[in-house]
Amino acid sequence: MSDQLHAQSPTPLTLPAADDFAAWLDRRCADGLASTRDAVRRLKAGEASTAEQALRIWDTGMIGMANAAAVGSLFSEVHPDEAVRDRGDAAVQEVQKLGTELQLDRELYDVFAALDAAELDPEAARLLDKTLLDFRRSGVDRDDATRARIKEINEQLTLVGQEFGKNIRDGKRTISVAPARLAGLPQDWLDAHPVGDDGLVTLTTDYPDAIPVRTFCHDRDVRREMVNAFLNVGWPANEPLLRELFELREELARLVGYDTWADYDAGVKMIGKGVAIPEFIDRITEAATEPAERDRDILLARLRLDHPGAEAIDGVDVVYYEELVRKEQYDVDAQVVRTYFDFSRVRAGLLEVTSRLFDLTYTPVDDAVVWHPDVTAYDVTLGGETLGRIYLDLHPRENKYNHAAQFTITDGVAGHQQPEGVLVCNFPKGLMEHDDVVTLFHEFGHLVHHILAGRATWSRFAGVATEWDFVEAPSQLLEEWAWDAGVLQTFAKNAEGEPIPADLVAAMRRADDFGKGYMARTQMFYAAMSYWFHTDLPDDLTEATVSLQDRYSMFRYVEDTHMFSGFGHLDGYSSGYYTYMWSLVIAKDLFSAFDPDDLFAPEVAHRYRDLILAPGGTRDAADLVQDFLGRPYTFDAYGEWLAR
Repeated sequence: MSDQLHAQSPTPLTLPAADDFAAWLDRRCADGLASTRDAVRRLKAGEASTAEQALRIWDTGMIGMANAAAVGSLFSEVHPDEAVRDRGDAAVQEVQKLGTELQLDRELYDVFAALDAAELDPEAARLLDKTLLDFRRSGVDRDDATRARIKEINEQLTLVGQEFGKNIRDGKRTISVAPARLAGLPQDWLDAHPVGDDGLVTLTTDYPDAIPVRTFCHDRDVRREMVNAFLNVGWPANEPLLRELFELREELARLVGYDTWADYDAGVKMIGKGVAIPEFIDRITEAATEPAERDRDILLARLRLDHPGAEAIDGVDVVYYEELVRKEQYDVDAQVVRTYFDFSRVRAGLLEVTSRLFDLTYTPVDDAVVWHPDVTAYDVTLGGETLGRIYLDLHPRENKYNHAAQFTITDGVAGHQQPEGVLVCNFPKGLMEHDDVVTLFHEFGHLVHHILAGRATWSRFAGVATEWDFVEAPSQLLEEWAWDAGVLQTFAKNAEGEPIPADLVAAMRRADDFGKGYMARTQMFYAAMSYWFHTDLPDDLTEATVSLQDRYSMFRYVEDTHMFSGFGHLDGYSSGYYTYMWSLVIAKDLFSAFDPDDLFAPEVAHRYRDLILAPGGTRDAADLVQDFLGRPYTFDAYGEWLAR
């Protein structure tokens, strides 16, 4: 590949017609990996005469590999055709295999080790430093036998992780119940769930069924059936896969010189070291305990009005009684609230809010080729300059990724390719819960971060390329706009066109504060699973889950469930699920810089856009935050929010 790639005008990637998708995916992967191999050949042949030129050749190769990985990862999760999904999995395997091979290539490492960082500008020197660190963390300096074993482990980790994810994606469960047992569910939801020929209504564990049933269904046994089905997705197939995953990671960490996988994984994060993770978990747990106990006891007291002998509360009842408390004690009825959140209005409102906040323009691309009719595409511009393209794939369907996430199609590299990203969610097409609205804002935060940081000089720093325990902070910050009455009134309107009342939004906010302590404790339960599973390597994951739930959660274990089997973050986040809360601490501090009476004030909004989002990974996250706040971030804003 020629370095002239970096002089081309970026244009959108053209996706293929449906009947050519599998072949296109193969070509995209093959071309990307060929580019990578050619870059390696050139480096080893000594074609680079300067350190900057060597890095440029390497960057071109990394772009090719990243492009192959991105489309493989995306379409393995979202494409309706099983053959395409399988080709996507195969593409990811090929990329991971080549990546491992290169990171263990001592001759290639020596090329970079011989470069003189003094010749480079600061950003290029940062790239060189991180490239050398990647090689060392991969075990390039180990003996031949060790490198061979590392290669085997990495290839097996890819296969195990893909199988784990596939079991979750394809493992949707169903329950069938008589329609009379669905009392309490909203009428529009009932209308969308017709009675089958057997006289029963079939429900799935996908969010648009699971969440309303757990929230509104009066029949406790139906809620229990749903919770049991939901918490058993992926089980039993995923339990041995997880144990293998943890063991392989532990072996890999030790082979490259770390005591545990958590130490290895934390080494490139803000937190710095594995042992700091349980310290952080315990700090949040302690800060959350008083409000958690207070609100848990309120839930339990309300449960006892219906079930006088109840001694504790679990996942069957938590969401349902949480809704009752908010309705009865905070005057917030979620079934009334949802009438203001029609999906089409919410999607349009989200685009308008972020357009106004960041001075962006979204232009629908009506002729864009997409992989499903539900998918919409938009070109994004700033000041007349096209920044990139986004795709919104927001509704559930068979064999689709069943959570919510931002996926990449291309990373944005100046002069080479524009950033393109996809929002993959599972929202209903009609009325949405407000929690869904918050989730949509959150996930869109990742997408806008990807686009705004898409004019990088080096692909390594493009898009959401900061430390992994910072990447959630911008998304968590954007959630605040989904809670502001003035913002919501621009798009949250009922069937009569009346905007959501400000006093209702204020009550929603007060009601949302209810339970934040025990929610923080629940998150620390998940974070503890993520950490201790990787350090203790328990033989019985169910037993370990129960033990950690007893220690950290305010709610007891639901018998005969195995939630870890569907906990996809154990693959992608490995030992680092704590990062959500770490990011939230920073997000609350970032939000303190905004005027709550004028969330769109351009000076602070544009400064945030330019100092936090646009730089991508060009600087350490702590430095970006300090530039924006004018000081280092602190725990104070989060602590005050949690305590009030």
